[in-house]
Formats: sequence, structure tokens, C-alpha cells
Amino acid sequence: METDTLNKSVSLSETIRTIYQRRAVRKYTDRPVDRELIEEVIDAGRMAPSAINHQPWQFYVLTDRKLIHSLSKEIAGTALKEFVKPGLKGAIKQAGHLLHFSDGFHFQALKDPVFHGAPVVIFITAPRDNEWAPLDIGMCSQNMMLAARSLGLDTCPVGFGKFVEGTEMFTKLRVPASEHVLLSIIVGYGDEHPELPERAKNNIHFID
Repeated sequence: METDTLNKSVSLSETIRTIYQRRAVRKYTDRPVDRELIEEVIDAGRMAPSAINHQPWQFYVLTDRKLIHSLSKEIAGTALKEFVKPGLKGAIKQAGHLLHFSDGFHFQALKDPVFHGAPVVIFITAPRDNEWAPLDIGMCSQNMMLAARSLGLDTCPVGFGKFVEGTEMFTKLRVPASEHVLLSIIVGYGDEHPELPERAKNNIHFID
């Protein structure tokens, strides 16, 4: 399917070609990302539509590798605690899968179990009282990831980033109490080339 899609994209617009080429990348080189590129990616996110044009997003950007790795381990531990409940069979296996671990109990041995060694982590927050914010943040983050791909960068949306709020290090982000973290995105120069997963083709329903 990947070959067919890429062949098809040759005759399509640059935008659609970028959509086809974006992947969730979970392995990165040590190459840092220039601040100007990070700002370009965020600027693209700002161009997303939002309910009543409220533009609810705030962006908290981390580039300190030591802080990223420390937060990653704390978030992993916090997330696993949410899944491990008395009598819940297979919780560790399930959490390990969601965190892309081969064994959930050994996440401590990984240097960066949540952010996968990416040099940039962007936490996206919104006001707690905005019920439409999750949809707005979804559109904003897609803009950011497509913009990153067009700039030669790779990304991955990390939903587990929201568990940062349960860590002792959360205060380092200086997020106001009126906001909550909805998503995190990792950005960098990828060190892998994931295959295109199969896409379902039986989910269009024309209503005549």
C-alpha cells in the first residue's frame, strides 16, 4: 500500500504529499533543532481553526535533554500507576504496549521511555473550562506535525504527556492552574523510517 500511495502522491499537491509522508517517529538522532524551526512549527499550529476563534492553545517547549529524560521517567511511572489497579489483569502489559515498551515493568531501564530521545518536547495546554479545546488542540497539533514534516523534521503525538500533571516535576513547566495539558508532541530529526500502516478503505458512507 505504501508504494501505491507514494506513487499516487507524485501527481498530487505538495500539501497532500506531506500528509502521506508524515509518520509517528519514535527514534531520533542527537541533532538539535534550531529555535527558528520550532517557532515555525508552532506558527503553523496557530493557524488552525478553533471554536469561536478562541485559539485556546498555549505551548510549553522543552529542549533541555536532561529535563526531558527526567520528566519522561516520572511520566512513565505516573502513567503506569493509573493502569495498575487491584484485580485489573494484564494492566502492566497494556500500559507497556501503550508506552511502546517490550516489558512494562522495565521502563526504569530506559533512558527516555516516553519521549524517545527527541530533542524537543512541546506540551500543549488549554483552559480547563473550554469544552471545545480538545478538538481545537487536535487540529492545531496536526498542523504542527505536517509543518514539521515539510521542514524536514519528524514528530510523534504523545498522549501520555498529559500525565506530566501528576509528576513532582510538573511545576518546572510553570503551567497556570487554570490550564491543563491535553497533548505533547515530540520533534526532531528521525533516526528511523516507519512503514505506512494499512489504511481502511471501507469507511466512506455517501448519503444520497
